[in-house]
Amino acid sequence: MTSVTEADGPTRKDGEPSLVRVMGPWLLLLFIVGDILGTGVYALTGQVAKEVGGVVWLPFLVAFAVALLTAFSYLELVTKYPQAAGAALYTHKAFGIHFVTFLVAFAVMCSGITSASTASRAFAANFSSAFGLDLGAFGVSLVALLFMALIALVNFRGVGESVKANVVLTLVELSGLLVIIGIGFWAIGLGGADLSRAFAFAPDAEKGVFWSVVAGTTLAFFAMVGFEDSVNMAEECRDPHRIFPRVLLSGLVITGAIYVLVSISAIAIVPAAELGEGETPLLKVVSAGAPGFPLWIFGIITMFAVANSALINMLMASRLLYGMSRERVLPALFGRVHAGRRTPYVAIGFTTLLAFALIAFVGGVRQLGATTALLLLCVFTVVNVAVLVLRRDPVGHEHFRTPTVLPVLGALSCAFLAGPWTGRDPEQYLIAGILVALGVVLWGLTVWVNARTGQRAGDREMKELGKFG
Repeated sequence: MTSVTEADGPTRKDGEPSLVRVMGPWLLLLFIVGDILGTGVYALTGQVAKEVGGVVWLPFLVAFAVALLTAFSYLELVTKYPQAAGAALYTHKAFGIHFVTFLVAFAVMCSGITSASTASRAFAANFSSAFGLDLGAFGVSLVALLFMALIALVNFRGVGESVKANVVLTLVELSGLLVIIGIGFWAIGLGGADLSRAFAFAPDAEKGVFWSVVAGTTLAFFAMVGFEDSVNMAEECRDPHRIFPRVLLSGLVITGAIYVLVSISAIAIVPAAELGEGETPLLKVVSAGAPGFPLWIFGIITMFAVANSALINMLMASRLLYGMSRERVLPALFGRVHAGRRTPYVAIGFTTLLAFALIAFVGGVRQLGATTALLLLCVFTVVNVAVLVLRRDPVGHEHFRTPTVLPVLGALSCAFLAGPWTGRDPEQYLIAGILVALGVVLWGLTVWVNARTGQRAGDREMKELGKFG
């Protein structure tokens, strides 16, 4: 077994360079907060308002509750098995079916790349608006591709540099949301906003109140995802058993509170119907609530906010491929670490190429964001079940243990929100289906590669995973 403890130093026992533990609690907190904040709240607040009217904050609150249930499951698993492969690792340990493990890994990877690609397109659109450029569809795509290439270079340079960049970008996107909250409370105090709108339901007449909130929650959930990415950084964190529980829960509470306050501020200033038009809802809030505020500055803030989402999601996707390669669920090629930079350079290149394809050929923010949430809701359902199954697998170190009722509720709520009864656009299932079909093809290629090299999925790590440390 290849140990992943810090004592092994910069080289693994198989001779390959290892990842370096550079993240302490504050860097991890900023990583989590920065990953959750970003494209979702900046781009989808208006779309949520379309579903429920003035109570736009309610779907964000429900999404926060569902995410919190699943976060407790992740806490038990990441402190029990603190390795880089995340949900796919837990699935394999719980069920031992290599095909299912591969599909879960592929779904998580695709969700990260899809989210990053959406953020890249949003970056390009905001770049065009902030500087008054008329780039057209081709120009926006070109800027998005160039931006994704820049993300790949930052990712390749190293997690230390990437996380430092995340610190700066997180502070920028936080400042943008604090500007919205500040403008909202300032306008309310001066009588220039209508706080009563925040308590006015305007559900779809055909859906009714309950199903309108559910539909809004399926969109808002995209804004709450990101906490799960942090478990893929476990091998690059110091003392993950101790710091993960308090840091992850703190990050979720902070972002949940910010989302509710942003939603209330936005709807108090801009009516729901107007907020739901276009892809720059918060820019409308700034324009209406603080006419003297330079809109180009907020446009740049938004641009950097979605840039942070892209950076963190590409970090996650490449680390997931690296981790699964070490389990032989993917070919060993993806587990190669650059001797100088100590980063998984092959995995970074592969995930970047997939992002290029999504940017060039797939749809806009709403559909890609909702598809990302759909994929992750399915994964979260599996993870919540895996927690219960893995209770029969004791390990030789202390770890967090979540109350049994929480993963049960988490599995039921995630499965419910992933279903077609929520009013999802069928195109989301089509996009997800195509991605899963691609996963099946890659699984076949992986089986062929393993057969050629005499390896079997999980040979190197899975047999003794419970002996971490």
